[in-house]
Amino acid sequence: MSQTVVHGDTVYTAGQVARDAPGASVTDQTTNILAAIDRLLSEAGTDKSKLLSATIWISDMSTFSEMNAVWDAWVSPGNTPARACVESTLASPDFTVEIAVIAACD
Repeated sequence: MSQTVVHGDTVYTAGQVARDAPGASVTDQTTNILAAIDRLLSEAGTDKSKLLSATIWISDMSTFSEMNAVWDAWVSPGNTPARACVESTLASPDFTVEIAVIAACD
């Protein structure tokens, strides 16, 4: 499975989970995921200031504010993407957050 796909001037990421922090807190998993997204976007020649859309899955909606605090600290001010956040059972109970983004690239 590709972690990123570039089509024209748009990059799409696969859903990212905290592979380096399974079982960690929602805060730690979200931080880990966003660092991975930063790396993937950089490899594709873009960055979070060019985000167009984000889809976030969390395993328990009661942890939304914990995830959202990390997201708000990470996202580029003035460049917030369209975003959806839904509660869902993820592929492994060790993962509590999954995030996929779409961004413009040059």
